[in-house]
Amino acid sequence: MISRLTGAVLRAMLIVLLVATPSLLLPGISADGKQIVALVAIFGAALTIFEYASTYPGLVEFRDAPPFNRIRFVSLFLTIFLLTVICRGTVEPTTLTQFVQAIGALIGFAIDFPYSPVRLVILMLPENTSYGHIALVRTAAGMSYLISLVTLAVFLIILRLADWPSQSGTFNVWVNLPTFDPTAGKDVVQRLERDARFNIALGFLLPFLTPAAVKLAANLFGSVTLENPQTLVWTVAAWAFLPASLFMRGIAMGRVAEMIAAKRKQTYAQAKDSGLAAI
Repeated sequence: MISRLTGAVLRAMLIVLLVATPSLLLPGISADGKQIVALVAIFGAALTIFEYASTYPGLVEFRDAPPFNRIRFVSLFLTIFLLTVICRGTVEPTTLTQFVQAIGALIGFAIDFPYSPVRLVILMLPENTSYGHIALVRTAAGMSYLISLVTLAVFLIILRLADWPSQSGTFNVWVNLPTFDPTAGKDVVQRLERDARFNIALGFLLPFLTPAAVKLAANLFGSVTLENPQTLVWTVAAWAFLPASLFMRGIAMGRVAEMIAAKRKQTYAQAKDSGLAAI
């Protein structure tokens, strides 16, 4: 119980650091903005403590199947931190900010071709946007997209080399997939495979659909300028992180379906060998 509570508190502190990073590093943040960030950080910390200190499942998936959530957290934190460094470099340039901006600009220009996700992000900006701001958005999009691709590569490597999630012991579907009801509907393996394919497809389409949806919504709610540094950081981070997270969820659910199917075959084979198989 003590170790579980300690781990939950540590995770809550990391969530607070994640939420507060842009407001801590970016200059010119108003007092009201800092209060909103503090409120969101407290809410995120409380939710994390309740999730990880409890024995029963809540909303967090793959809670007891590390390093799934650890990879996602590190990916999001790196994205937020590096995008914050890029935005800070426009006001207070340093060697670190210039280095990160150079990498982001290189990746952004490399994948800024017609119909690419980065090009669609740029096209959702208003027509009167300055070239400097377009370059900043392209750099941020390139950096965040690079981190999402590296995240997927790391997860696939761990999936193959470490035989995830088998290395963590018994996999409890109820705890690690709290929103998935294995008793509802058809065969659980078919449903897991269907959800896996849906998440992978949605993860692939989301970087293309999000800018298009924002562009269409601009006619009703106004154009998205991303002039505010915090808005730029969180919007671009979510644009890159959510598809990668959906990809990981789909791959993980497909892996769980494979494990259940293999366990069934093993059980049926053992029952057949012992003469207990149904005729």
